Amino acid sequence: MAQRYVRVQTAQGQIHYGLLQLSRGVQLLDAPPWLKGQPTDLHLEPDNYQILAPCAPSKIVAVGKNYVDHAAEMGTPVPAEPLLFLKPPTAVIATETPIIYPPQSKRVDYEGELALIIGEPCADCTPEQTQNKIWGYTIANDVTARDLQQQDGQWTRAKGFNTFCPLGPWIVRELSPGARLQTFVNNSAHPVQSSSIDRMVFPPDVLVSYISQIMTLLPGDVVLTGTPQGVGPLQIGDRVRIEIEGIGALENTVVARPSSSRP
Repeated sequence: MAQRYVRVQTAQGQIHYGLLQLSRGVQLLDAPPWLKGQPTDLHLEPDNYQILAPCAPSKIVAVGKNYVDHAAEMGTPVPAEPLLFLKPPTAVIATETPIIYPPQSKRVDYEGELALIIGEPCADCTPEQTQNKIWGYTIANDVTARDLQQQDGQWTRAKGFNTFCPLGPWIVRELSPGARLQTFVNNSAHPVQSSSIDRMVFPPDVLVSYISQIMTLLPGDVVLTGTPQGVGPLQIGDRVRIEIEGIGALENTVVARPSSSRP
């Protein structure tokens, strides 16, 4: 099994990066792994930590309509160049953390995606140079308020709500080019999304190179590579699971926004 790099928080509130063991214990690293973090002699037992999103990015750069079938289901052509947008770092949550359904929206969709983790500064890179800049891979859910996306005509509000970027559960260094991505809702045996990641219009090296011509990507930043056909709505109470072969599964439940307490 590939090494699984995690980010965890202890009961005392300390945050660490580490290697997840088969026992579900965590061997701690002395720094983030993409910053040459090395294993230490410190271990956390399975019940002594909470798993967090596997990185804390300065920015999440996302790509729209990067699968032909998804562009078709949205009623639009495939973009001639990667279609970029940003999600704020405050949207990031871990696996098993609730997705909050915002009261401003009447349709919130799941979008299962492969996420790239950047390992070192990347500016004006060629596709060949990005091979050494993409440190690893995880799973993302690009949660989207579809009605607000259509209403606004641009995507900041629809993509930017708190909890709208589940990431995890961990990072792996290697991934098969033909790994299959599948999305399931409410433990159904039948996926609502199913595609191999090699069906992207613009593959990871091209995406990272393109983005690096516009903005510098920093260590720990995240690139979302687009979602395949089959996006659909989530309801309060739904549980969504996104699987990618060679990584694992990212699972979150949708909840209503808690009512604010008033004096």
